[in-house]
Amino acid sequence: MRFLYSLVIRLHAFGIKLASFFSKKAHLWCSGRKNIFQLLENKCTNKISIVWFHCASLGEFEQGKPVMEKIKQNEKDVTLLVSFFSPSGFEIIKNDPIVDIITYLPIDTKKNAKRFINIVKPKKVFFIKYEFWYNYLQELANSEIPFYFVSTIFRKNQYFFKKYGIWFLKHLKKCSFFFLQNANSKILLNKHGILNTCITGDTRFDRVYDIAQQNYTLDFITTFKNEKKILVAGSTWAPDEKILSELLQKIYSNYKLVIAPHRVDNDRITQVLKTFSSFSVVRFSEKGSKDFSNYDVLIIDTIGILSKIYKYADISYVGGAFKTGLHNILEAAVFEKPLFFGPHYDKFNEAVELVEKDAAFSISNAKEMAQKIIFFNDNPSSYEATCALCKNYIKQNLGATNKIMSCLNLKFQFFLDNHNLEKL
Repeated sequence: MRFLYSLVIRLHAFGIKLASFFSKKAHLWCSGRKNIFQLLENKCTNKISIVWFHCASLGEFEQGKPVMEKIKQNEKDVTLLVSFFSPSGFEIIKNDPIVDIITYLPIDTKKNAKRFINIVKPKKVFFIKYEFWYNYLQELANSEIPFYFVSTIFRKNQYFFKKYGIWFLKHLKKCSFFFLQNANSKILLNKHGILNTCITGDTRFDRVYDIAQQNYTLDFITTFKNEKKILVAGSTWAPDEKILSELLQKIYSNYKLVIAPHRVDNDRITQVLKTFSSFSVVRFSEKGSKDFSNYDVLIIDTIGILSKIYKYADISYVGGAFKTGLHNILEAAVFEKPLFFGPHYDKFNEAVELVEKDAAFSISNAKEMAQKIIFFNDNPSSYEATCALCKNYIKQNLGATNKIMSCLNLKFQFFLDNHNLEKL
């Protein structure tokens, strides 16, 4: 099975190489891995205590960052190495001061995993959320290096729990500890003989809360608002934008739209401009040369500021739940405003819980969303009650980072003997 797995990994990498001739993202994926081991050897020389975090992309980095910060605070002379699978994570945080060494993760073959671990020699390793790489897990176990999964969710339909996935489940059992988001994940792992688990929650709550507490102002948003309310739509794709364009026609008299597409390359921005061509539209990159107060739609054609823009929203919308997968809704929810997204959100625990609490709303078309927004405009008390529900939900879920650090500071045998870490 290991041979077949590695073969599939190689075929996947080959497919990305072919795509690199016409895809900028695929090109970055490939070019970032050139001479990777030589670069790692240079960066890791004379490093005594390396703690390795692996993140698929930017979202997982943000999820792991609270734990990274705590480790930096608590462990003297630690070197923090962060690896990424995707360029969209690597390119954005390559200058983040908390990271000492940043690298792409070489594709998951036995040879690459062994060489990577021999160079880095990590003291311990953290995989954020879903990053299950067979050969890396195997080599870490062979080298007796402790590794952990942080803010992970398991579902019974995942391949680990199918007959054909038993071979991989055996390697999950070699993990030092699982820090899980919910009780269902714990029950599922326990059922399959994995007891070294603890329900600590999702570290993203701690991360977005920290961002929300920062004292900052975005003057260009205040100028753009100009006496109207603002709908902030983040991480959108074409299906989201079609609905938002139809929606704005219905609420135009009261609202302006700030939209931050998930991708900001020229082709995507051109597509967004076309979708909203019936409105007066300005781009963030035109700041300084145009008076934003004269426009109906502001397109954020840069990255890195969306989490701060949500602060100014009267209503928030998060994209991805029509096709590609719902993006980070906690960035918006932390600012305690009603939140909307598309219909496909069942794999996202926080979305399910917010909808159940009537703090967020899943919509299938512009008419549904317009009706709810108009209702809020006509019923301020209902609007304020929804804001309060968002606030309470965030506060009730803080503390995952401290729970994880407490667990790391305890002997794991204590858990196996007493099964009581959830009381932390």
